[in-house]
Amino acid sequence: MKSMSNWKNHLRLLLFGAAVLYGAEAAAQDKGENQFIDKSNMDLSVKPGNDFYTYASGTWLENNPVPAKETRWGSFNLLRDFNINAVKDILNEAAANKKAAPGSAEKRVGDFYASAMDSVAIEKAGYSPIKADLKRAGAVKDAKGVLNEVANLKATGFASPMFGFYVGQDRKDVNNMVPQLSQGGTTLPDRDYYLKDDARTKKIQEAYKTYITTLFTLTGVPQAKAQQNTETIFNLEKKMAEAQMARVEMRDPYKTYNKFAVADFSKTTPNIDWKSMLSKMKVTGEDTILVNNPKFFTALNGLVKETPVSDWQTYLQWNVLKSSAPYLSSPFVDANFAYTAALSGQKVQTPRWQRMSSLTDNAIGELLGQLYVQKHFKPEAKARMNDMISNLIKAYEIRINNLDWMSAETKEKALAKLHAFTPKVGYPDKWKTYDGLAISRKSFFQNVRNADQWSYNDMVSQLGKPVDRTKWGMTPPTVNAYYSPVMNEIVFPAGILQFPFFDPNADDAVNYGGIGAVIGHEISHGFDDSGSQYDKDGTLRNWWTSEDMARFKEKAQALATQYDAYTVLDTIHVNGKLTLGENIGDLGGLNAAYEAFKMTEQGKSNEKIDGFTPDQRFFLSWAQVWRGNILPESAAQQIVTDPHSPGQYRTIGAPVNMDAWYEAFNVQPGDALYKAPEDRIRIW
Repeated sequence: MKSMSNWKNHLRLLLFGAAVLYGAEAAAQDKGENQFIDKSNMDLSVKPGNDFYTYASGTWLENNPVPAKETRWGSFNLLRDFNINAVKDILNEAAANKKAAPGSAEKRVGDFYASAMDSVAIEKAGYSPIKADLKRAGAVKDAKGVLNEVANLKATGFASPMFGFYVGQDRKDVNNMVPQLSQGGTTLPDRDYYLKDDARTKKIQEAYKTYITTLFTLTGVPQAKAQQNTETIFNLEKKMAEAQMARVEMRDPYKTYNKFAVADFSKTTPNIDWKSMLSKMKVTGEDTILVNNPKFFTALNGLVKETPVSDWQTYLQWNVLKSSAPYLSSPFVDANFAYTAALSGQKVQTPRWQRMSSLTDNAIGELLGQLYVQKHFKPEAKARMNDMISNLIKAYEIRINNLDWMSAETKEKALAKLHAFTPKVGYPDKWKTYDGLAISRKSFFQNVRNADQWSYNDMVSQLGKPVDRTKWGMTPPTVNAYYSPVMNEIVFPAGILQFPFFDPNADDAVNYGGIGAVIGHEISHGFDDSGSQYDKDGTLRNWWTSEDMARFKEKAQALATQYDAYTVLDTIHVNGKLTLGENIGDLGGLNAAYEAFKMTEQGKSNEKIDGFTPDQRFFLSWAQVWRGNILPESAAQQIVTDPHSPGQYRTIGAPVNMDAWYEAFNVQPGDALYKAPEDRIRIW
């Protein structure tokens, strides 16, 4: 749960931030009649060279507005809907099974979900599960007491006030697990939401303030006092936001690598004794710590001393409240939704069964995952994936060898890194057992607390042990994929290995344009602007000649400039620097997937299926993966917080740099998307 999200700081994901399809698509698949590339979803009146996104998906986009319970709707959401319904069936079956053996995955999963769906008990409990926490947080007497309570909340895995903390691999010594501190302490999704004052930002700030006030009043705090608390919290968080680095800066793995002896770091923050703090956070015997932004902690040190204890009491109580609200009675849940709706534009709250299915997956995903893969993952899918991964590695090798901008010396290192990749497909070879995690059918909130505590303890227990290379950062039902630079691994959960990404009955053009490009995308993360700074062992260490790195940066800047020009909403543009890693992933991935596709029999032929050539089907498969509608509020938030470009620009951003796309659709000078051959960006 919370600790896992910190671990994911080391991952490079496929998506923007887990089986029943519906309607004609489902019916066609049931009969084995799926066209895979369906003309009825396209807008053939549009010239592909002018608007490839609308050409490939225009009719689908018109016919699939965002449902009220969603913030966006596209291929990923359809597949996630399929998976969450599959998970729902598994959970209902497990919850209803009175004969499940004590301690079994089915029994534990069923009990967790049953408690989460017991709305009568949850409504009756109100906010009583956190009364003791609120009282304790509000009773701290001095700065030492404040820091003790911060440590206590972190050590229970329950909340993360003041700063972020996780245990992960040392990027310059990847066989060693180290405690790591990160900037944090804020609630809004990005520091910009505190620092800007445009109309859109002010609207979100007001919604956030309303949320704070509402939660306090729900615990019996008078309205005037609740509003006073709100200003205290917002102003304190704003000071923390001012000390944070921007997201683009945070992409630099060297800038965020700052190693300290614990005693030396304490000297930079005289009001915070880190040996004592870490000990209270269950971290003992560690003499070294990594810090992503030391200046943030210098500022935090000042805040500890300057801020009245009464303000810290309010802030700590807020951390208890906001961490608990989604799991308390309906007034708290409704207030939480009102706030998130202001951020995202979502019209109707996601149904409880869906929220609780996702929560079960987040809390005990490798117990649920065992039940999921038994029903929804076939061994032949894993075998086919392994073949495709092997082909993509071969294609990438060919492409690296043929690069005209890289020296033989650097190519040798790049190939060594490529051949050191570890692929993981479907689900872990070794499942987490969650030993010691108590789950009761009668106590939902306590189950959530217990899962948080177990997850935190599991994370801290990694200190002093060999790095666990069998570990996964995602659960099997997840519709996503990732690359970990410190593990140098590419990971594809079972949840994504379904149409439109992958289907064992689909032709190679469809599978290579879908999951093949996903595989290539994750490989490319090992060679993007950040991942390229890690060597074959996952160590943050330069393996480039200075001339080759300069040429790479020049090409990367050209790609950033291309995406900067894309308009999302009124005056909002894509942030080319924030999205650079993902855009390199898409460009390298689609090129490698095309290279691999051309090795297949279909790739070598010109035989049409449903009126489209193999190359056209390849690019149309890529396009239908990224089709989707999104609410304006979510689109605006995505640009600030998400390192992925919007779907319409992922659809066109890579193809316009590929000669094969121009040939496949006869794109000519004068077409809106046309780029002259010498202007097409070629990196990997």
